[in-house]
Amino acid sequence: MFYNLAVGLIGGLGLFLFGMNTMASGMQKAAGDKLRRILELLTSNPLIAVLTGLIVTVMVQSSSTTTVMVVGFANAGMMNLGQAIGT
Repeated sequence: MFYNLAVGLIGGLGLFLFGMNTMASGMQKAAGDKLRRILELLTSNPLIAVLTGLIVTVMVQSSSTTTVMVVGFANAGMMNLGQAIGT
């Protein structure tokens, strides 16, 4: 029983990390500097960043999706940690 749980947990974590890595490299190739400049503009002021996050969350109707997008942008190097956490 413990073996099945451990294998499932490790396998799921591995798939999650693989997916994040694949998404980050895909974002870097697809978006490039233009999206990086847009993100920098929208996250330069904390108030504008919060409003942008709110608008995106309302548009996609899922805070989890917005969070995954922000983590992907940070992982791809398109946002720094300060921009991602809103400081």
